[in-house]
Amino acid sequence: MSKRNSQAAKSAARERLRQERERQAKRDKVKRQVIVACSIVGVLAIAGGIGYAVVQMNEPSGWDKAADAKVVAPANTSGKNGTTVTLGDSKSDHVVHLYEDPRCPGCANFEQTIGEAVNKGMEDGTYKLSFTIGTFLDGNLGGEGSKNALSALGAALNVSPDAFIDYKTALYSSEYHPSESTDEFAKDDYLIKVANSVDALKNNKKFQDAVEKGTYDAWAMRMSDAFQKAEGVESTPTVKINDKVIETPGSDAEWQKALKDAGVTK
Repeated sequence: MSKRNSQAAKSAARERLRQERERQAKRDKVKRQVIVACSIVGVLAIAGGIGYAVVQMNEPSGWDKAADAKVVAPANTSGKNGTTVTLGDSKSDHVVHLYEDPRCPGCANFEQTIGEAVNKGMEDGTYKLSFTIGTFLDGNLGGEGSKNALSALGAALNVSPDAFIDYKTALYSSEYHPSESTDEFAKDDYLIKVANSVDALKNNKKFQDAVEKGTYDAWAMRMSDAFQKAEGVESTPTVKINDKVIETPGSDAEWQKALKDAGVTK
């Protein structure tokens, strides 16, 4: 090998090495760009996920929306937003007013003990019977059973006063009233199951549609607000006779005495 040829070979080798270094440098640059791009995409995805979660958390619930929605008031109601429910054809001025919460065990006990006697006085024309129903137990216990049951009661009231009374009796019955800590009333199918024990509501498609579509959800929220603003109501059940709070009676005899003491006679 001549000296000249050896020098040319060395030069060629150095050139190949230089070109290889340039190609490797380009490959490394591309690799870094891919890594950076993937990192940015990952960060954006995480940020997007967090942002979506925050938006979802701040998104109003169905009941929050119902609180601001236009009210469809059931038939057989009166007053602003249909929150006055007074039933009966009594010619007297006497009014018995009940304040209850659908999930309330005390209300269930009251209804099971003297509910029939209270309803009978209304049916006999001794007094009118008025109802204000709250949903505070949903807040205390978590869930939405009180609100959902109240909306269903609105659907029953829209059918007829008798359907409302009978359905309320069924909801508070020992057979159907759930434990305070459970939220069975949050389930539409459970509310419909209870309704099927009431003649006027059994397989009543209009009633069932109203329950499933939440037709009276906004009304239920306004009724709940009326309960919150009621004077002298510290717990449930609360009973007023002619706007005066009485000690909640625990028997039919106590109920009859309370009526007599209040001067309520047929």
